[in-house]
Amino acid sequence: MKVLINNKATETMAQNIAELADELKLPEAGVAIATNNQMVPRSDWADTAIEEGANIVIIKAACGG
Repeated sequence: MKVLINNKATETMAQNIAELADELKLPEAGVAIATNNQMVPRSDWADTAIEEGANIVIIKAACGG
């Protein structure tokens, strides 16, 4: 299905946020994901389905100052 990830059109086979995180090889910590302007707690990733055309924002924590 086609979705927007950080404003970039992306094709994914993932059915939920947890599968998308695995597909994108995201780190186990320091990552936040929102779908359609709603933050999704990590505990809900496996239960949060991805729909065609979803707008997904992935934020990775960075060290520095």
